[in-house]
Amino acid sequence: MDNSKVLVAVVGAGYWGKNLVRNYAELGALGAVCDSNQQTLKSFNEAYPEIKCFTSFQDLLSDRNIKAVSIAAPAEMHFSLAREALLSGKDVFVEKPLALSLSDAHELKEIAEKNDRILMVGHLLRYHSAFIKLKEIIHNGDLGRIHYIYSNRLSFGKIRREEDILWSFAPHDISMILALAQEEPEYVLATGGNYLHKKIADVTTTHLEFPSGLKAHVFVSWLHPFKEQMLVVVGDKNMAVFRDSSPWGEKLLLYPHNISWHDGIPEPEKGDAKSVEIEKSEPLKAECAHFIECITSRKKPVTDAQEGIEVLRILKASQDSLLNNGKKISLREVLKKQQDTFFAHESCFIDDGITIGTGTKVWHLSHILKGSSIGKNCSIGQNVVVGPDARIGNGCKIQNNVSVYKGVTLEDNVFCGPSMVFTNVFNPRAHIPRMDEMRTTLVKTGATIGANATIVCGYTIGAYAFIGAGAVVTRGAPDHALMVGNPAKQIGWMCECGNRLEDDLSCLHCGKRYKLTGQGLVLI
Repeated sequence: MDNSKVLVAVVGAGYWGKNLVRNYAELGALGAVCDSNQQTLKSFNEAYPEIKCFTSFQDLLSDRNIKAVSIAAPAEMHFSLAREALLSGKDVFVEKPLALSLSDAHELKEIAEKNDRILMVGHLLRYHSAFIKLKEIIHNGDLGRIHYIYSNRLSFGKIRREEDILWSFAPHDISMILALAQEEPEYVLATGGNYLHKKIADVTTTHLEFPSGLKAHVFVSWLHPFKEQMLVVVGDKNMAVFRDSSPWGEKLLLYPHNISWHDGIPEPEKGDAKSVEIEKSEPLKAECAHFIECITSRKKPVTDAQEGIEVLRILKASQDSLLNNGKKISLREVLKKQQDTFFAHESCFIDDGITIGTGTKVWHLSHILKGSSIGKNCSIGQNVVVGPDARIGNGCKIQNNVSVYKGVTLEDNVFCGPSMVFTNVFNPRAHIPRMDEMRTTLVKTGATIGANATIVCGYTIGAYAFIGAGAVVTRGAPDHALMVGNPAKQIGWMCECGNRLEDDLSCLHCGKRYKLTGQGLVLI
């Protein structure tokens, strides 16, 4: 076994997991299989004698040669397994759904970000060559303005008892619809039927309404006489059908149907379907290969944790509608209820998919962008921009006119003075895109950054460091350092309480004493 390669362990090697095992093996990245069934492990050990087999998940996590895990266990185990794997330092792929609750999904996202781990969700059809081509066709405007999207995912079995048909089948379609719509729905409505078990839906239809006027609906069932997997996109120029159950030459068809008006009466004009040429490839292999690529390059997956959370939000709203006899659910109202634990001024803007902790206040004209998380008891001043994908810990104070850009992480109790500046690109040009060269900045616990200071990206501001007003920090700062000037230079040391230390590294105000280490000061 070549340990220089990325080695992935498949956790749960049953009905679907065996397909992951096969694909990782074919990609040369299969390192281990973990399953509680000894007979299952024996069969894989015979087929792939070079891999390791584990019945204990903890033993697997202790293996340093295994860099990542791919979880295909039952849905109710996704959160606990993914959480343990992330905390142990592994990159994680989780089959859909990411978790069974939004709070669990947000926790996984935060753990992954805090530990700089890849977290990817298995929304398989996003990696299908036909869907990728369909998305390209829509982006190029070949369908015109999209009126509505319709999907079927129907079969006879496999019937589950740990989740209903909505959670089992619909995530794939919701993920595809969100990718094509490029906007969040405003309203969700779902109806269905429970025929085999009074508490588990076997058939559901989910309706989505978007701000632009686009509408979509998803019909899923495991009580259908034949298998059908179909996505229909209707535009004002052309219509497209992605039918995964069709032969390769017919998986993606374009219909040049149109509506003409004669004397105020619409008349349909039909055209012959045209097959769109697509690459013949296995979607699951493409998905596995993408996970491996993300592990090696550290780039964000197409179906990352935030995408998984957005799908979960719609699933949860659909479930609520289903349980309330098809009640129309406003996603904005759902988000507003979630915001009741924190204060947001009516003039601020908070994107969907944001995590904000209890007791935090967001003031006038501030904007919290998609994918960002803010901890508990923070104060976000006026005209502050956070994100996208920025992380702010608990107890932070961000004063007016500050932008916490993507790539910036603030740990707990960080103070950012008025109009101080973060950067995330070292040598920006207006005409040259360089976000792929973004450099990250970490501000550690208890640090203070004074008014109008500038923090050049790519460095760490140490715990309890104190950056003076107007300073330009070009090389980072050690723990407890007092930095002033342009470029900033260290002129002393600061106590946790925010007062300058004496020459013997003691604080006259609180009595604390420190000693010098390679990282800065530590409390004695």
